[in-house]
Amino acid sequence: MKTRAIICLSFSSEKQMKVVLEALKPETKTAATRRSKVQIKSEGNELTLDFKARDTSALRAAINSYLRHVNMLVDLLKLVEEPSWRERSPISHTCMDSQTNLKRK
Repeated sequence: MKTRAIICLSFSSEKQMKVVLEALKPETKTAATRRSKVQIKSEGNELTLDFKARDTSALRAAINSYLRHVNMLVDLLKLVEEPSWRERSPISHTCMDSQTNLKRK
């Protein structure tokens, strides 16, 4: 591998970091392409992503992909950890029973 980048991310809590770490682990075990590899390490509330790639295009693609995943996970964690997220959720919590057509909560 010719190119390399190391990105260190600090999270607001160790719990948040662990959720992101566990979500990203499967991605590192099976690479989408042989042009790049990623190793993840954690310490405290910090996550280190070590990217190695054959060329800069593959490096950029891998970095963008992982950072998009991290960004999405952090946004979801903020939403879920917010005390009143259910009250403002765009998802309806009322559903229809398919057999009786009665609303249930």
